[in-house]
Amino acid sequence: MREPRLYTTSADYAYQELRHRIITKQLKPGQRLPEVNIAVQMGVSRTPVREALRRLASEGLVIIIPNSGARLAAPTAREIEDTFLVREQLECLAIRLAADRIGDRHLRRLEEALVEEARAIEERDLETYLEVNEAFHKAVADASGNRVLAEYVENILARTNAYVVFYDPFYQNDTIPTVDPHKEILMALRAHDSEKCVKLMKRHLKDSIAGLSQVVED
Repeated sequence: MREPRLYTTSADYAYQELRHRIITKQLKPGQRLPEVNIAVQMGVSRTPVREALRRLASEGLVIIIPNSGARLAAPTAREIEDTFLVREQLECLAIRLAADRIGDRHLRRLEEALVEEARAIEERDLETYLEVNEAFHKAVADASGNRVLAEYVENILARTNAYVVFYDPFYQNDTIPTVDPHKEILMALRAHDSEKCVKLMKRHLKDSIAGLSQVVED
């Protein structure tokens, strides 16, 4: 069951509610998102809805077309492949640096993320799964000690998470993800084995893109 959230602003409420509808597939790729209709449904003005749509656009979930309005994104297989290529380069650099520099604080963050990830998989909760999966990868990037690199990784994670939302077969019984790839990465980081870390990250991301591309092409 979805936990109730506390919202600080109307824009935050509109963002979280729209994001929830997208993740739970109440909205479909390519669907138009008229500001007026959404504002009426949510009981807010158009301004917070507009802010929410811009935030979702920055994450790759929504496309805003001047003088036409917003619609849900519908990424192609080529777009997904191109984005994951960039993500692989960024995350492999991040984990190479992190392998040398990681300390107890970041290791604990990774351990906590694994526990939450396992729980989300067991409960088939895609929304929480995405959040903790992103938290794991962000912790690796933070452990690199390079703030600029960590910001780029955070950006690319938001975009690739959008593709997972649209195309990952998370709810199919024969395609349930596991925490094993992240467990292996954590073990390699704990051992400060940079070469193994890079190898595991590359394999993890290539497996991710393979699953998504197959769904898009089908």
